[in-house]
Amino acid sequence: MGYSTTIKLVTGDNLPQLTFTLKDSNTAAAGQTLDPNDSDTWAPINLTGSAVKVRIRLIGATDLLATLTATITGASTGVCTVIFPNGTLSTAGMFEGEIEITNASSQVLTVYDLVKFNIRSDFD
Repeated sequence: MGYSTTIKLVTGDNLPQLTFTLKDSNTAAAGQTLDPNDSDTWAPINLTGSAVKVRIRLIGATDLLATLTATITGASTGVCTVIFPNGTLSTAGMFEGEIEITNASSQVLTVYDLVKFNIRSDFD
């Protein structure tokens, strides 16, 4: 298991809004030849009728810090956004997030790679 990216944030913030484009690494995008090492060639996951959640925990822990519900902003293109409600980023440290998609038939797909969050303390 790996991390797809590291997002740097500050405690107490409730921005930025994060945008994720969810893609299928086993299916070529229209007009592309599938390259398993190039996400630009992967087809977007159609999120029509789906719900997307981002579950966050401290790295090495099993308890969840938060479960955030994403807003689907481009269903056919696999695009969704997540905001951090007040109080979500209250602790500094290294966290990991798991993205989970539940389609209209209640079938679940969990993105294999995790998102890493590096949260530092605010000056206040």
